[in-house]
Amino acid sequence: MGWRNAFDNAKPVFVTIYATVIIGIIFSSLYVISAIYSGKSAADSTTSWLSHVGSPPVEQAPNVSEPAIVQAVPTPSLEPRSMSTRPIWEAPLHTKKMPALKKFRLSKELVQERVKDNVIIVTFGNYAFMDFILTWVKHLTDLGLSNLLIGAMDTKLLEALYWKGVPVFDMGSHMSTIDVGWGSPTFHKMGREKVILIDSILPYGYELLMCDTDMVWLKDPLPYLARYPEADVLTSSDQVVPTVTDDRLDIWQQDAAKRLAKEWKDMLLADEKIWDQNGFNDLVRKQLGPPVDGESGLVYAFDGNLKLGVLPASIFCSGHTYFVQAMYQQLRLEPYAVHTTFQYAGTEGKRHRLREGMVFYDPPEYYDAPGGFLSFKPSIPKSLLLDGEHNVKSHFSLINYQIKQIRMALAISSLLNRTLVMPPLWCRLDRLWFPHPGVLEGSITRQPFICPLDHVFEVNVLLKELPEEIFGPQINIREYSFFDNPLMPKQVKESWLEVQLCQEGTRDCVASNTTSPSGVLRFPKRSDEETFKTIFSSFKDVKVIQFSSMQDAFPGFTDKAREEKFRNRVKRYVGIWCCVAEHTPGHIYYDMYWDEKPGWKPIPPQTPEDDHPPP
Repeated sequence: MGWRNAFDNAKPVFVTIYATVIIGIIFSSLYVISAIYSGKSAADSTTSWLSHVGSPPVEQAPNVSEPAIVQAVPTPSLEPRSMSTRPIWEAPLHTKKMPALKKFRLSKELVQERVKDNVIIVTFGNYAFMDFILTWVKHLTDLGLSNLLIGAMDTKLLEALYWKGVPVFDMGSHMSTIDVGWGSPTFHKMGREKVILIDSILPYGYELLMCDTDMVWLKDPLPYLARYPEADVLTSSDQVVPTVTDDRLDIWQQDAAKRLAKEWKDMLLADEKIWDQNGFNDLVRKQLGPPVDGESGLVYAFDGNLKLGVLPASIFCSGHTYFVQAMYQQLRLEPYAVHTTFQYAGTEGKRHRLREGMVFYDPPEYYDAPGGFLSFKPSIPKSLLLDGEHNVKSHFSLINYQIKQIRMALAISSLLNRTLVMPPLWCRLDRLWFPHPGVLEGSITRQPFICPLDHVFEVNVLLKELPEEIFGPQINIREYSFFDNPLMPKQVKESWLEVQLCQEGTRDCVASNTTSPSGVLRFPKRSDEETFKTIFSSFKDVKVIQFSSMQDAFPGFTDKAREEKFRNRVKRYVGIWCCVAEHTPGHIYYDMYWDEKPGWKPIPPQTPEDDHPPP
């Protein structure tokens, strides 16, 4: 979110945007109350560029995750320069001692060294979220923007960013370096720290673009924001219904900034249980309207003097408008940013979403895993995709058909010790955490659609290290867009084996490691464990093995103990579909072994005792 500076007569404001706050937009409020059958307040049903929305409290996660390293290669500085004026990614010489911690305190002078055209772009986080921070920085520097600063909530992050050449300051938060968990006291502390940060920077007299780090910039937003010089605050929303079809501000109907920031801070410090986004929502909606003028799309809010604009959800995208609706594609627009809201599986789900969108920066080894990769060409009958109504029954028929193929691919990946590249997953119905009719009314979600993996699978469980003595060997995965990623190295792309499944007994269908002149290996369906090991041991140096299908590819492990461990593992991989409007509980469990249960039907648990994952 961007903030106009209400001090002096500095450059007319244009500002604001993103990721830190939420605003209760009338459209969203009315929509949730009238169309979603939810009894929640409007404040509960609107969202912003903060990472803690898009799923219920038990599934949400804050801006934290495991660290990774972006591929930017720091260049040691040969001349002494200020740590704030040094070009980004130009690392200081390791022969030099790191400056004292007090040198990293937030000050007007420190901000001034990074400001350009009176604008400063700021985010913050702890060490657990470092890979998101590095991705956030790299997207901005790739866009030619360097007027940015990172607030470090722990010393470990501050030191790591300093030695990578990323401009950083100490927030003095003394935050834990690990994932703190949504809704925890530490989580609420992060929200308060954010508001204190905004309140601290605004008096410096600069335009502030405040962002969360679980989003990425895809296009330079500053020229767009400059179109609204009269705005005090420009904020994103989690509006899911398009109110405009071009790049105008969303239609809000269907020194104010300074006072707002101060009241917001005071509110949160007075009650540590208030979520920062809900607090902002309540303040802004003290007054909403009338419009500032007839054309700009700005509206008076807060105390009647603050000029507010709501950024279009089609190009300042939420996790829903980007990953589910693909609204920008349908409206033929270029997105400026995407934020990982409306998602599941916590921080791992956020990371996987960005990887699916090929906008997350991973280290080179991510694209060349030990043991190589395994993929397959999914086959889905058109009838499962298109025939009949889009309802719970047809949705589960489509998903279950794919689950069975993925289950077999997971088994083969485990057997061959290869990383499975997930196929694109097709859904008929959206997943939400409140009752809905399958897709959100008024949204432009197409049916069927390629849905994020976290709509069906528990991505955090897929990526978790489970005890091998109980769950068997770890099975690593990659996102469906993996091979399309520009970061994919040439040596992986060019080391490829096509496997054509065939019916044993037909022409040229024998278990052999001999490939055809075109490099294709014909391999019998339902081959046992030993045959797989024997044949594919000849191709252990091949980076990618791609099967033509997973239909009847593998009958299961001959070792019953290993088969049981595999089952223990993969039955935890699937999640729930939510939510059935007329039933409590309203969720339906996906079942990895649905096909082994005669008469299986997609119905919610009928009693509280039944409300547990499938055995």
